[in-house]
Amino acid sequence: MFKDVKNALRISGRDLDNEVLDLIESAKADLALSGVHKDKISDIYDPLIKRAVIIYCKANFGYDDPKLSERFQESYTSLKQHLTLSSEYTTAGDDE
Repeated sequence: MFKDVKNALRISGRDLDNEVLDLIESAKADLALSGVHKDKISDIYDPLIKRAVIIYCKANFGYDDPKLSERFQESYTSLKQHLTLSSEYTTAGDDE
């Protein structure tokens, strides 16, 4: 997923790798706090989780245009809400 996020952010060098890794982990933590099941968050091949992480990173990467960041944040919030409303993605019903 790291490589996909870097590509989405249009980053080719290694100077910002730590920031990108931090953003990915922050996105995963935010999804978990919202109720998305940890096994789903760990599935790097799940297209909705991957998209949510990428959009979160784009929203928080620090674009010069605040309206662009706002649009990404709104998109992330909407996708996160859909994930948390789906029993396939939530922790609801776990026996843990």
